[in-house]
Amino acid sequence: MATEMKMPQLGESVTEGTITKWLVQPGDTIKKYEPIAEVMTDKVSAEVPSSYNGVVKELHVQEDETVSVGTVICSVETDEVSVEQTNAANEKSVVQDETKAEEKDTSSRTRYSPAVLKLAQENEIDLSQVEGSGKSGRITRKDLEKIIASGGQQQASQQTAPVQQTPVAPERAKKAEATQEVTTTAGDIEIPVSGIRKAIASNMVRSKHEIPHAWTMIEVDVTRLVQFRQKKKDAFKEREGYNLTFLPFFMKAVTEALKEFPEVNSVWAGDKIIRKKDINLSMAVSTEDALYVPVIHGADDKSIKGLAKSIHELAGKVRSGALSSADSQGGTFTINNTGSFGSIQSAPIINYPQAAILSIESIVKRPVVIEQPEGDSIAIRHMVNLCLSLDHRILDGLVCGQFLASIKRKLEQFSEESI
Repeated sequence: MATEMKMPQLGESVTEGTITKWLVQPGDTIKKYEPIAEVMTDKVSAEVPSSYNGVVKELHVQEDETVSVGTVICSVETDEVSVEQTNAANEKSVVQDETKAEEKDTSSRTRYSPAVLKLAQENEIDLSQVEGSGKSGRITRKDLEKIIASGGQQQASQQTAPVQQTPVAPERAKKAEATQEVTTTAGDIEIPVSGIRKAIASNMVRSKHEIPHAWTMIEVDVTRLVQFRQKKKDAFKEREGYNLTFLPFFMKAVTEALKEFPEVNSVWAGDKIIRKKDINLSMAVSTEDALYVPVIHGADDKSIKGLAKSIHELAGKVRSGALSSADSQGGTFTINNTGSFGSIQSAPIINYPQAAILSIESIVKRPVVIEQPEGDSIAIRHMVNLCLSLDHRILDGLVCGQFLASIKRKLEQFSEESI
């Protein structure tokens, strides 16, 4: 019998996913738990396994199409048929045969994904006037993007059949005009936007659109920390098999500061703010073409060595493509190690729905005025900027200033005894 497989929920707050690549085609024989598709959400990229043994009958969703959780993505012909299922299937077939000549199935056409609905609303597109290119005439995001690129629905409609025109808001018209002005010339290279890049873009736009970002920075003298790591890193690498970076030291200071100021360890939930009990650090890990944000769960319970191990393991999963949806769920605060690229100052975008994100910049040597009882002096010190973006709906400058000051104090007073 034909069994339907649906878009799974790949995260606690995930409501939709994008099929970035089908790993099977109609007619292929598949086994239970064998991956059938690659799916991208705003949280994670993952493979969807088959729930059955059988033969792929039909793919209901196109590549790069975004659909809501629970949407049927494919049909599989399985051998697991009971008497009751057979009778039910036969009865359904008879009913369909009797009604087939009387009406045309338009259910696929009128079942819009959240991405399509949102794009239509933002660009004032009447979906009833759009011809879909998807399965059974279903309207896809590509159909709407084509209309927007051609100047909006008014212009696209004039090329087909006359319909009643509705004035387009000046902002929408300006947006469409800007899209039209993007042209290519000889030597330009057009790079299709991948599913993962679309998911990243969607999440970033949502964060900037919904969250009133504020930004603050503090300067920290980490000379003691640099000297300690320099003394220990070779023995650590030989003993553990991976490098001892600065990141776990910063993470330890952050988790301790989050315990002092738990309001920073919060998430936005529409009509309420949820102050999280657990401290789960999200950390930004980049590859050549994408950015992932895996999570260190229970980060406040880990030592610097434990944090270093978690960082090493999660970064390895990202770069080998083995990151699971569970590895990216439950984050309460994000750390972005922009200093690894040489940055000295940045204004990171908050990882929605968290309250804040901290960028750790490059550690650089600079001449610094040192205050001493016998008089001020100038010394070469290792300095680093810590940049915090905050959700001003949840946090104010006072608590964020105190939070950064706590991190600064812990890092500047670092000693072997503080490990």
